[in-house]
Amino acid sequence: MSITPDVRKIIAEEILKQEGNISEGLKYHLEHNVGVDRNIHRPGSDAFFSLFREVRLFNQHGLYTLNESEKELIGESDIGEYGYYMGKKVPLDYPQLYSDDIDEAKYKGKKVKLNKPSRGSGGRAYVYVNSGKKNKDGTIRVKKVSFGSSMPDAMGDNKEHKKRRKSFGDRHNCSDKKDKTKPGYWSCRATKFFGRNIAGWW
Repeated sequence: MSITPDVRKIIAEEILKQEGNISEGLKYHLEHNVGVDRNIHRPGSDAFFSLFREVRLFNQHGLYTLNESEKELIGESDIGEYGYYMGKKVPLDYPQLYSDDIDEAKYKGKKVKLNKPSRGSGGRAYVYVNSGKKNKDGTIRVKKVSFGSSMPDAMGDNKEHKKRRKSFGDRHNCSDKKDKTKPGYWSCRATKFFGRNIAGWW
């Protein structure tokens, strides 16, 4: 079920009235009518998990209506919560696609860090990711993904820079980019890795 911008606005106003404040991340989702199943924060970050907990709390108090995807993600799992496994604090129901538990593997015989973007040459960047496939020996098959880097000339707070960043996010459908093996996923998040941790995609 799609929630219209007007309904999102009413929800946001109700949350603000009863809870006093909401996170910048949730404000972004409400204002842009984007469900938190498309979490704008970097997967695995504290803000990423916190947003799920925030929405779950508001939903329990009748202040947030979950769409169908959110119901499956938040209503039927413990995403955002933590538990302990062998004495180690671990996130619950964290999709394997986003998992950072395995942060090192081999690429062409060389040991590399996974999901850690690096700057390349000519304005490009690259990152090593889990391809989702296995090598013959059962180890992770690593994929190197090259992608366009950040926009260093549009990171200001003025209206022109904000407009350019929003245009980029809309033009590239950043809210729909969830596949770590694709360049678009990383291009949309380059700023969060290489620059400012701003609300929204850009």
